[in-house]
Amino acid sequence: MALTFDADMTADEGPRAEAGERFDNPGLIALLRRLKVPATVFMTGRWADQYPEQARSIGADPLFEVANHSYSHYAFASPCYGLPTVAKDDMRADVERAFAAFRRAGVRNTVPYFRFPGGCHDDASLRALAPAKVTAVQWDVVSGDAFATDADAVAEQVLAGVEPGSLVVMHCTRSAAPVTDEAVRRVVPELRERGYRFVKVSDLMRTRSS
Repeated sequence: MALTFDADMTADEGPRAEAGERFDNPGLIALLRRLKVPATVFMTGRWADQYPEQARSIGADPLFEVANHSYSHYAFASPCYGLPTVAKDDMRADVERAFAAFRRAGVRNTVPYFRFPGGCHDDASLRALAPAKVTAVQWDVVSGDAFATDADAVAEQVLAGVEPGSLVVMHCTRSAAPVTDEAVRRVVPELRERGYRFVKVSDLMRTRSS
């Protein structure tokens, strides 16, 4: 099974970051390292621009891989949780801009996977991204960590939903998901006791295609 973490930051959230809001979660990354849990981070380009040292560190660690979560974290189909919408003609450029941000930050372990912001997409957005040569990756287990305040509730939701081959979506954003690290601290040992092994999305993809 794969734990995935969205490093969300929209293109217009810079002023909030400058005012002190934290869109990162270095404690979560440190926890994954201590627990030796491989993971895939779906990172926005704006997040990499805001936290280049953290992006570079994550992208240099063989425990992790970095996938594309767009540059702007704007929606690729509407409606989508109130997110602004990327114009169809700008979708490919938005994805490529994120990869450029990763290169600028020195992120090395990138993979050609893409997660739509909010999970929102349609046939038009899939067609628009075809030239970018990325594979859309969603999830089958929603952790419910976004804006959650009860870590046990998040952990219970993950533990109840996981099955062999599952792909769990969580977040690496303190301001929007403040209890994720606490939930992970419970989820990982319990799932290992059940016999689960944690892998990155690229490993899961290879298993599914073999």
